[in-house]
Amino acid sequence: MKKSWKKILLFISTIGPGLFLVGYNIGTGSVTTMASAGAAHGMGLTWAVLLSVIFTYFLIIIFGKFTLVTGDTALHSYKKHFGKGYAGFVLVTLIFTEMISSMGVMAVVVEVVNEWSKPLTPSGEGFDMIVVTIFFAVILVYFLFSGHYRKIENILAFFVAIMGLSFILSAFMVIPDAAMVISGLVPNIPGGENGGLIVAGMIGTTMGGVLFIVRSATIKQKDWSLKDLKTEKRDAIISVSLMFFLSLAIMAAAAGTLNPLGLTVENAVDMVKSLEPIAGRFAISIFVTGIVAAGLSSLFPHYILVPLLLSDYKQEEFTLNSWRNRGIIIFYASLGLVIPIFGGRPVLVLIIAQALTLVATPLVLILMMILINREGLMGKYKANLFTNILMVLVTLFTAAMAMVGIVGIMESF
Repeated sequence: MKKSWKKILLFISTIGPGLFLVGYNIGTGSVTTMASAGAAHGMGLTWAVLLSVIFTYFLIIIFGKFTLVTGDTALHSYKKHFGKGYAGFVLVTLIFTEMISSMGVMAVVVEVVNEWSKPLTPSGEGFDMIVVTIFFAVILVYFLFSGHYRKIENILAFFVAIMGLSFILSAFMVIPDAAMVISGLVPNIPGGENGGLIVAGMIGTTMGGVLFIVRSATIKQKDWSLKDLKTEKRDAIISVSLMFFLSLAIMAAAAGTLNPLGLTVENAVDMVKSLEPIAGRFAISIFVTGIVAAGLSSLFPHYILVPLLLSDYKQEEFTLNSWRNRGIIIFYASLGLVIPIFGGRPVLVLIIAQALTLVATPLVLILMMILINREGLMGKYKANLFTNILMVLVTLFTAAMAMVGIVGIMESF
C-alpha cells in the first residue's frame, strides 16, 4: 500500500506544472462561462473549447521548452532582453488581474455555498457569507504557510481530483445526446445577445497570457532541464486534456438540463438555482462540490502567483516562508472579503479580470516569438518556419478574441 502511494506521489511530481495550470485555469470563472455556453447554445461551442486547448498545448510547450533550453523563465527573460518597461507592464497587469480575480473567485464560491445551504438553516438565508469566506481563507492560508511548493502540488492534485469527479458525475447524470457534442465541433459564432462575448470568454479563460508566464515559472521551480523534454510534453498533454474534458463536462451539465428548457445562466448561483429543481438535491450537491473544489484549486495558484512572479522577476529563490510573500498571501486572501462586505457582482468582476489578462496576452506571445528565434539563446532549438507561422496565427487569434471580448463587455454595459 505504501509503495502504491509513493508511486502516485511520484507520478504527481512529474505532472506538477500541469496540475498547477489546471487548478488555475478551471476556476469559478470557467465554470460560469462554460455553464453559460451550455445553457444558451447546448454543445454548439465545443469547437471553441477544443481549439483553445489545442492552441494552449502548443503555447505551453513553447514556453516550457524555452525555459528547458535557456534555464531562464519568460518573465525574467523579457526583463533581461527587452528592458524593465515591457516586463514591468506584463508583471503589473498580472498582479492587478490577480487582485480582481481573488475577489471574484472567492465571492462566487461563497455565494454558491450560501445558496446551497439555504434549506439547511432555520432562517432560510444560508450560511453567513463573511463567515464562510473567512473559513475558506484560513484553510488556504494555513496550507500555504505550512508547506512548500511541492507539497502544494499534492494539495492541488487532491482538489483537482474532487473537482473532476464532481463535474464528470454531474455531466453523466444529465448527459446530452452524443450527436450534439459532435455537431458542436463545427466552428460558428452564435447569434443572439452576448454570443461573441461567450466565445471570447471561453477562449480567454483557457488562453490568458498569465498561463504561459506561469508555465515557464513552474517549470523552473521543478529544476527540469532538456533531459526532461519528454516529461514536459507528457505533462502538457495531461494538463490540456483535463482542461478540455472538465470544461466539456460543465458545458454538458447545463446543455442537458437548462438548454432544452430555454433557461440561461449568468453566474454560478443561477446554475445552482436552475439545476436543483431539475436534477435534484443530490445531483446539485455534487455540482456544488465541484464548484467549491474549482474555486479553492484556483485560489491556491492565485495567492502564490504574485510571490512566484516577483521572485521570478528579481531572480530570487522562491519561498513561501519570507515575510514579504506571507504578507502578499494574507493580502490576497483578505480581498475575498471585499464583495461579501461591500457588495458587488462577482461574475462582472471576473469578466473584467479576464479582459485585462487578454490585453497582455498578444504582447506576451510576441516577445516570446522574438526570443525563440534568437539562435544565440535557443541554438539548434531555434523556432522553425512551422512554429513561427503557428505563433503568428495564434497571436492574431488571441488579439481578435480580445477585441471581441472588449466589444462584448462594452455592449453588455
